[in-house]
Amino acid sequence: MFFRRARSDSLCDLPGLETARLSIDVLIPGDAEALRSLTDDPAITGAVDFLPAPFTLEDARRLIASGRRREDRFFGARTREGRTLVGVVGTHLRGTEAVEIGYWVGGAARGRGLATEAVSGILGSLSLRFPARTIVAECRPGNVASWGLLTKLGFRDTGEEGHRPGRRLMARRAI
Repeated sequence: MFFRRARSDSLCDLPGLETARLSIDVLIPGDAEALRSLTDDPAITGAVDFLPAPFTLEDARRLIASGRRREDRFFGARTREGRTLVGVVGTHLRGTEAVEIGYWVGGAARGRGLATEAVSGILGSLSLRFPARTIVAECRPGNVASWGLLTKLGFRDTGEEGHRPGRRLMARRAI
C-alpha cells in the first residue's frame, strides 16, 4: 500500500491511496451517477442516518460538494481493475482532538473484505496526517459486520452513546 503525498493538515487535500485491490480517491462531480447507483440501496440508506431514501442524483451531487469543506472529505473506493465504485469512506474533523470516519459498501462488494481494505487504508492515511488525534466511528451494536470490522481495525467501544440515534461511539487511539 502506498500513500500519495499531502500538502497541508486539512482534510481538503487528504491524499488518495492504493491498496492491493482498490484505488481510493476523493469523490468528484463526475462520480455522481456511480455514487447514486451504489448508494440508492435500502441497506445503505437505512444504515447511514444522513442519507435520504431514495438517494437521488441531486443527493449524490450534494454529498460530493460537501467534501469541498475543510472539515469533511468523501472518498470513493474503486476496484483497481475496472475502476468500479464499490464503496465510500467519509472523513470528518471533530474539533481539534478527533477525526470521525464512516463508510458504506455496495451489495455486490460486501463480504469480500473490500470495506476492511478501504477503511484500513484511510486509517493509515489519517494516522500519518493527524498522529495526535483519536479516530472515532459511530456504530450500531447490532450491525455485526461493521462492529466486527471496526474492532478488527483496533476500535474499542468507549461506553458512550454516539450523536446519532442507536449508535455507540468507538475510538481508535493515536499510534
